[in-house]
Amino acid sequence: MTKRNRIIYWIATVWLALGMTSTGIVQLMKIDEEVALMNRLGYPAYFLTIIGVWKLLGVIAILIPRFPLVKEWAYAGFVFTMSGAVFSHLIVGDEAKELFGPVLLIVLSVVSWYFRPADRRLISLNQ
Repeated sequence: MTKRNRIIYWIATVWLALGMTSTGIVQLMKIDEEVALMNRLGYPAYFLTIIGVWKLLGVIAILIPRFPLVKEWAYAGFVFTMSGAVFSHLIVGDEAKELFGPVLLIVLSVVSWYFRPADRRLISLNQ
């Protein structure tokens, strides 16, 4: 892995981890604005706990060494969760500015996944 790719990986991964951690904590705290947002999007308040816990577990998975299969699932979960957020905002007719956070986290997930080092990748069965 080149130095440039390593730098891209760590910048994207740290930024992704910070974004997922901060939103996961806010969701677990069930701040009034977050509960109101979930209600407006049509989701029950307990959904905040589920998403918050899974985000924090996903951050742990992508940051710790080894366990490449768990990392793959964490990245996929991040993309599924954030794409669900994008579609939810679109369905209720939110302004485009509401899409910035989820879209940014999708981009960071893809960049982090793409540039991850070889020791954080699944080994192909054909090798």
